[in-house]
Amino acid sequence: MTRAAGSTDALRGLPSVERLAAALDGVPHALAVWAAREAIAAERERLVSGAAPAGDLEAEALALTRLSPGRSLRRVLNATGVIVHTNLGRAPLHERAMAAAAEAALGYSNLEYDTGAGRRGSRHDHVEGLLRELTGAEAAMVVNNCAASVLLAAAALAGGRDLVVSRGQLVEIGGSFRVPDVVAQSGARLVEVGTTNRTRLADYENAIGPATGAVMRAHQSNFRTLGFVEEVEIEALCGLGPPVIDDVGSGVLATGMPELGDEPPVRRSVEAGAALVCFSGDKLLGGPQAGLIVGRADAVAACRSHPLARALRIDKLSLAALCATLELYRDPAAARELPVLAMLSAGEDELAARAVAMADALPGAVVERASAKAGGGALPLLELEGPVCAVDPGEAGVEALSARLRASDPPLVCRAREGRLLLDPRTLTDAEAAEAAALVRAALAG
Repeated sequence: MTRAAGSTDALRGLPSVERLAAALDGVPHALAVWAAREAIAAERERLVSGAAPAGDLEAEALALTRLSPGRSLRRVLNATGVIVHTNLGRAPLHERAMAAAAEAALGYSNLEYDTGAGRRGSRHDHVEGLLRELTGAEAAMVVNNCAASVLLAAAALAGGRDLVVSRGQLVEIGGSFRVPDVVAQSGARLVEVGTTNRTRLADYENAIGPATGAVMRAHQSNFRTLGFVEEVEIEALCGLGPPVIDDVGSGVLATGMPELGDEPPVRRSVEAGAALVCFSGDKLLGGPQAGLIVGRADAVAACRSHPLARALRIDKLSLAALCATLELYRDPAAARELPVLAMLSAGEDELAARAVAMADALPGAVVERASAKAGGGALPLLELEGPVCAVDPGEAGVEALSARLRASDPPLVCRAREGRLLLDPRTLTDAEAAEAAALVRAALAG
């Protein structure tokens, strides 16, 4: 069959994927590339079948980027000012991380295949070198979240033996997750030392004996004990003798950011001699959900060989996004581009411009000041004061307006204060701020 000349000309006139993706303003690159590819493929199929061209390919691709409101898991606009919002998926990914995950999803990959040797490889090989470089550790591995990393570390080093922990660190964090429960599931015997507010080095020394498998320091997550308090620094713990498991929680790899000063840096724990350091990939690190384990080679090897390691392993999409995120940390300036770190350090002028733009687009809206939070169990004492757009909900009232916005497409989640709806520019990009203002304007109009 001979293809019609008009059809051939139309096929030649199709834009490249990159050109069409670049035209989708405000859409994350990885999502734009996928939508462009799908739209072009559909148009090519129409032309080959002899159908007339669809017309506006840009509009067709843009429509593909919007998930159907009927789907359960959907994109949400976060105007709450809570940066690492656990209920809204925690850290938004950098475009490089999104692109890496999309590439891994397109087909097969060398997830557990050594292409040089032509035999089975390890998924940990893709990330271990990066983690060793960034933390100074001898070895590293990754599991599916931080709770899993703590569980695996406790099982590998203290299973069937004593695990010594300060009472002040036996915390409960989101979702009723409790440190003692994790220890129990690991098979280790929990040995509590000290008191809720004060634990001294002598408390640990008195508890350590022949049955001790490890000492664990657990991050206090979303609270801090203030006042008459005392705790033992990681360097002193590592000098006690038994291997130390240090759960530092949020995963601080960035340097030179005063906003992160209250969180324990990973490199310090490694340099102190901790056997294993556990931290999250999706909190202050700014990557996908993951539990990272770095430390001594023998301790990491014990984790890799433990039966739980397979049950807790990370999937290929998260691993691809994590590797891309960690690569950014090789350059401190590039790391600042990670959405979480950029939001934490956003300047007054940037936030004010975004807040004013939203207020100007909404009837009766004004710019006020409010405090944003890091969220995600990190930096609970940090107050990030800045400008916000305050919206008068009118006769509908703030609760009704909030409900309308949650039912919009995409849903817009805000917070209320003194009868006004607050749109915090810290957790919105410029494009999202414009989109949020349009949704509020439509909701106010009923």
